[in-house]
Amino acid sequence: MSIAHAGGDPFEALGDVNRREILTLLGAGEKSVRELADALPISRPAVSRHLRLLKQAGLVAERPCGTLRIYRLQEQGVDVVQAYLRQVWGEATARFTLLAQNTRPQ
Repeated sequence: MSIAHAGGDPFEALGDVNRREILTLLGAGEKSVRELADALPISRPAVSRHLRLLKQAGLVAERPCGTLRIYRLQEQGVDVVQAYLRQVWGEATARFTLLAQNTRPQ
């Protein structure tokens, strides 16, 4: 299963603490760059750069609202990440269960 979006890798985008915090804030609902910047210890231009990377990775979407851009979580991008983690975790759990069933205590 390929998890890379056409414009970027969602896991690479998730590698930064500020981008993860932006996703957490957007999990509560749509927000403008200003609202995000007010909640973070970084500047509005920095928030905009992080949002651009998150958008390229398919994790956020934007919509115009007058002169503002309003951001929200991009459901499809988040679903791809969740599916990948479920797949990896499921395979690891299956291997661990198999090992546990075939190992005798000493």
